[in-house]
Amino acid sequence: MIETTSITTRPGLVFTTDVAGPAGGTLVLLLHGFPESRHSWRAALPALAAAGYRAVAPDQRGYSADARPDPANLANYAFERLVDDAIDIADAVGGAGKRFHLVGHDWGGQVAWGVADKVPERLASLTVLSRPHPKSFRRALLKEDGDQKHRSRHHRAFLEPETGPMLLADDARRLRDGLFGQGVPQAALDQHLSVLGTPAAIEATLAWYRANKGLAADIGAIKVPTLYIWGDADATVGPDAARGTAEFVEAAFAMEVLPGIGHFVMDQAPAKATELILAHMGRHPV
Repeated sequence: MIETTSITTRPGLVFTTDVAGPAGGTLVLLLHGFPESRHSWRAALPALAAAGYRAVAPDQRGYSADARPDPANLANYAFERLVDDAIDIADAVGGAGKRFHLVGHDWGGQVAWGVADKVPERLASLTVLSRPHPKSFRRALLKEDGDQKHRSRHHRAFLEPETGPMLLADDARRLRDGLFGQGVPQAALDQHLSVLGTPAAIEATLAWYRANKGLAADIGAIKVPTLYIWGDADATVGPDAARGTAEFVEAAFAMEVLPGIGHFVMDQAPAKATELILAHMGRHPV
């Protein structure tokens, strides 16, 4: 059974969070991407709970109404703050200093790479969906004859002040037809938009891009056992960036390619992705 609750962290931010599994189970922290929400993990939470884990999926900074500092001050959405949020949430629900499993998709994957770089000793395993290691992504983005810069062209639009209202106009048509044009079910669209479909929320979520232009992050080689999941029909992450990720992981590494699956893995292939996540965590217990 999934329970929706509030988690208060040390800085006083309150995160709306879906939780499942025994209170004493090993923590699995699941971080969503843009333009999604905690609802990305609705299929994974019951399976993780059935396996005995304590699965915790928050709406992250800016997505949770009570964890939404002013997006006009981009320092509130600097990458280090996003990383610290994940660590603070883990401390609040799993206990300070305790090890846990970390799973992240898209922007949540970017944050997960940051957590693994900052506090590798806290993680039993890392699973990242879609988002390549930042150095691999950056290398592909700068490649003159590559296509990653074309795949990432929407990032530039997210920096413009008129983008938020435009994304929400006409019942969020551009979000529904554009970014979600990869086979995401209508019910999932509605759930995500229930979280980020207001002017205040969309401006806060776009602040992630505006405060961290180009997704640049100074993240070194990862020393945590890592599973990277990528759909080969991903319209926003190309094969150069995806396959280059292995070069930046010094611990055990596995890459799983999902044929015909796009960027939004948990909305398109939740059963397969959850199966892979559970197997990875099983190989690397706390």
